[in-house]
Amino acid sequence: MSVDGAYANLVLPRLVADAGLDSRDASLATELGYGTVRATGTLDEILRQCSSRDLADIDGAVLDVLRLGAYQLLRTRVPAHAAVATTVDLARATGNARAAGFVNAVLRKVGARDFDAWCDRIGRDASPAGKLALRYCHPGWIVGAFADALGGEHVAEEPPAEEPPDEELAGEELAGEELAGEEFDELEAALAADDARPETHLVAWPGRLERSALIEQAGGIATPFSPYGVRLSEGGDPASVAAIREHRAGVQDEGSQLCALALTRLEITGPDTRWLDLCAGPGGKAAMLAALASTRGAQLTANELHPHRAKLVAQVTEGWDVRIDIGDARELADEQGYDRILLDAPCSGLGALRRRPEARWRRGPDDLAELIVLQTELIDAAVRLLRPGGVLGYVTCSPHLAETIQQVHAALDRHPDLRLVDARPAFAEVSGLTDTPTVQLWPHRQGTDAMFFAGLRRVESP
Repeated sequence: MSVDGAYANLVLPRLVADAGLDSRDASLATELGYGTVRATGTLDEILRQCSSRDLADIDGAVLDVLRLGAYQLLRTRVPAHAAVATTVDLARATGNARAAGFVNAVLRKVGARDFDAWCDRIGRDASPAGKLALRYCHPGWIVGAFADALGGEHVAEEPPAEEPPDEELAGEELAGEELAGEEFDELEAALAADDARPETHLVAWPGRLERSALIEQAGGIATPFSPYGVRLSEGGDPASVAAIREHRAGVQDEGSQLCALALTRLEITGPDTRWLDLCAGPGGKAAMLAALASTRGAQLTANELHPHRAKLVAQVTEGWDVRIDIGDARELADEQGYDRILLDAPCSGLGALRRRPEARWRRGPDDLAELIVLQTELIDAAVRLLRPGGVLGYVTCSPHLAETIQQVHAALDRHPDLRLVDARPAFAEVSGLTDTPTVQLWPHRQGTDAMFFAGLRRVESP
């Protein structure tokens, strides 16, 4: 369900625009595209029950057509006869006329049950967490990772017994079986929110546009936590907003806004003029930092490894006093040290699966080992670049414990001159936080991506 490995959220809007669809058809096409990609794993399990052929033996284009048809039948209000007929027509229109009869036969079997009944059937022998994985269209290992994060929050700040090896951090087991009662209910709520179509969040760049003016232009409502954010009304089109075209506003999840803002709120000792965004691409958090730095007499350096992403950073921060560096963050050197550093580390992206629905099926637990090593090296580089008295904001768009709490405690073990800062005061407006010094946001609690933030201060070496 992707084009040459591209992300659906980048490809689909262009395809819809090129097709010249009216708003109603564009909305349906968007729902079918994103929804089918999001539900691929569960749809495939259903199709296996209804197909006389192994899915691996079905032509890729025909399989995609079957997934679209199954999604229409099971997760939209399109009448069953219309869903089957249009899907068969689609098979013919895409040069797969010989498969039309096969598509018709499979989808008629799919339509014999509704989605809940199919989930009950294919999950009858599954564990409780396995049933949730099917119903909310998540791979089991991700359900396990969410369960670990939610179930471990009450002890999340206790250091691990030992530094865990990479291979054991993958969350391969469905840990949800260990949750009960309210914890299990919250796991279901987290998965349900992750399976829902996300809102679009906008940001009025500080100093360039008042949020009230952005609401007037774009519609929507003020975000409940970020003082600069707007939650766009369903069907709203960010491309039509003049302030976004004029670089006075942007598209940015409220969680990302809050994490960038939090770095600027952590207390430091000494000067506060040199800020660094260590992994700045594509530039959303850099723009927020640049805007806030401009009001406080600070200069931001934005470093990015990839030239094409550095170009995006330059575009989004144009007009602010920002120095753009291109290079490997692990090799940077600075004798003076920075006062504030944001490390928005490359991660699994499990916190933004609702915006990148295909990522849940592309990634596997084996991908984590390499990411964890990279995150470790980047944290070490950030500590080296941070002056005593300065603060580091470690951010991931993932709730996976191996990328969050365990990384933080491993860093504290490696660096005796590093201290964990209570980040909650920097998120003072945010409700639903747990009683821990790090902050984990969730779609079902705050309506944001599942962003993690830890504040770390470097002190004089003991």
